[in-house]
Amino acid sequence: MAQTFPKIMMVIPAVLVVLATSSCKTTNPYTGEQEMTNTAQKAMIGAAGGAILGAVIGNNTGDGDAGRGAVIGAAAGGLAGAGIGKYMDKQEAAIRAKLQGSGVSVTRVGNNIILNMPNDVTFETAKAEIRPMAANTLDSVAIVLAEFDQTLVNVNGHADGDGDASYNQTLSEQRANAVSRYLAGRGVVANRLIARGFGESQPIASNSTASGKAENRRVEIHIAPRQ
Repeated sequence: MAQTFPKIMMVIPAVLVVLATSSCKTTNPYTGEQEMTNTAQKAMIGAAGGAILGAVIGNNTGDGDAGRGAVIGAAAGGLAGAGIGKYMDKQEAAIRAKLQGSGVSVTRVGNNIILNMPNDVTFETAKAEIRPMAANTLDSVAIVLAEFDQTLVNVNGHADGDGDASYNQTLSEQRANAVSRYLAGRGVVANRLIARGFGESQPIASNSTASGKAENRRVEIHIAPRQ
């Protein structure tokens, strides 16, 4: 086993060089520099993990060739990483197209997609009933979620710092549940949905201004791949 890790360290850089030189690149519109796509980055991460696992397996089975096991593991891991990244890339593109001009922001964090639905888009003040104008937006989200069904969906409700903390907690839970139920009613399988309320505990802006409070009153939909 002691000889396994030197072999891993020799193989992994070579595998990653091949992936880096063969992976798709894109031009950053702000810097003009060539960058790897998110899918390519995930392929490299998967390859590194696969190489380590493959080397250990190769060292302990068959002819004990840790180096060859690392190459095989890297190939398998790279495919898995690329597959997840590509799947989420497609889903992100579909969501952005559907939500253009809706007032909902779309953020990509690794392989997670976060939709930030401001309170003025989704709910009336101090209420948990979805506004009619938000229904079309949620319908669009549901269409994409139903199509890309290999993801888990966390629906997180948040409130501003005004009023009683326990009231804000309850309201955030009610709003998260309302969005989750709506999505389930539009074809998103219920066991993919997890609704949670965070009250006023996770502000993204200052509660000392009206504009900051408005930002804090929100529902976030976090979409993550099943892994």
